[in-house]
Amino acid sequence: MGENEQSGMEPSPFLMCATEVARLLGVEDVATEPRDGQARRLAHAVRKPLLERASLPEEFFAPLMAAAVYDPDPSFCRWFVEPAVYAFGRRRVMAALVDYLRTGTDAERAGAVRAWYCAHVPLRTDRSPAYGPGGVRDPALDESQDIKNAWLEAYVSVFAE
Repeated sequence: MGENEQSGMEPSPFLMCATEVARLLGVEDVATEPRDGQARRLAHAVRKPLLERASLPEEFFAPLMAAAVYDPDPSFCRWFVEPAVYAFGRRRVMAALVDYLRTGTDAERAGAVRAWYCAHVPLRTDRSPAYGPGGVRDPALDESQDIKNAWLEAYVSVFAE
């Protein structure tokens, strides 16, 4: 089954999430019919514009997290996680992944595990304008030790049963 096929006719959750992120960004290549590779093409089309923004409106957070969780390729879910970390902070991104781990379907839990790895992306001042003048960033956005502890507790609870 291709990346965009769920039951043969319905678009995959990943395609729907990538389409929503593209729509929010105003990317023109938003197709209404699923085609092989469409979700990956959309992900590629939104990656650079997402990283080029100093901030993202609140309406981007849930679609970015959903796209990261539903992305079937662990190498590419970073394309959604990284801009979310820059724009909304590591703490909030990791907390959302903990929620997916605690309450999600099995597929969402697996996606949260893939995205968790990407949530540890090193932040660089030259990578995103999300930093203020002089490379300054509110450290509270990225303080995450308690969230890491919550992840471990949820992980053990979900996978040790």
